[in-house]
Amino acid sequence: MDRAALASFLRTRREALRPEDVGLPPGARRRTSGLRREEVASLAAMSTDYYTRLEQERGPQPSEQMLAALARALRLTNHERDYLFRVAGRNAPSPVSTGAHVAPALLRVLDRLDDTPALILSNLGEVLVQNRMAKALYGDSSGYTGLARSEIYRWFTDPAQRLIYPEHDRERQSRANVANLRFAYGQMGPRSRAGELVAVLEKASPEFAQLWERQEVAQRFADHKTLLHPELGPIEVDCQALFTEDQSQALLVLTAPPGSEGNEKLQLLSVLGHERFPVSN
Repeated sequence: MDRAALASFLRTRREALRPEDVGLPPGARRRTSGLRREEVASLAAMSTDYYTRLEQERGPQPSEQMLAALARALRLTNHERDYLFRVAGRNAPSPVSTGAHVAPALLRVLDRLDDTPALILSNLGEVLVQNRMAKALYGDSSGYTGLARSEIYRWFTDPAQRLIYPEHDRERQSRANVANLRFAYGQMGPRSRAGELVAVLEKASPEFAQLWERQEVAQRFADHKTLLHPELGPIEVDCQALFTEDQSQALLVLTAPPGSEGNEKLQLLSVLGHERFPVSN
């Protein structure tokens, strides 16, 4: 671990960012350029004291998870992320893995989307980042670990995962999930995390095994669908996706036409947020 190089790199990257670059309001006039330490710490979900000690060359060696969070908070490119890992004494993430590092270009777009649900997914269906509206609609996905981080895995192993879709649409969603996974499998190969996911699901889910045999391949995110919300009921939305160049990540944005019932419900969702109200008898 090169403490001096790590501290200098963190400080320089922090000072190069403006609040609006990371989705924060400009706020009052600042005495110094760039983000404040507490802002970076908040974006990376760590304490300000911990981050400050890293910049002052006196912090402990950050874990890989902590470095990934810092890379995301500082909007680092893949090369910058790899440098961060190496000066911190860690191996850079494998280029063929679907890690937690989010493409900065997608993050910049997501930062500007506050009035409609939007999230960034890996090619294994892992939610990497959600805005507040997506959390209100889908629930917070940050607590999942291991294979359960993949929506595809949860779809075939946890019946509750399907409740957000009307029953008549679930078969179509099953086929789409398997077709998307086969696309990722073709990209990453049998020895990858995609291969591990396939092997586990073939044993865990007869439905998955049957669909996998159909050899369907697709990368489908653009769609018109109905989602079920506990308080607002069915919400019709249009889904559009923006992919990274290597197709490993996608920014998914959900909208509804102005004046439609779906748009009215999305506006209500923005007000409700994460609140859940008891159902009266």
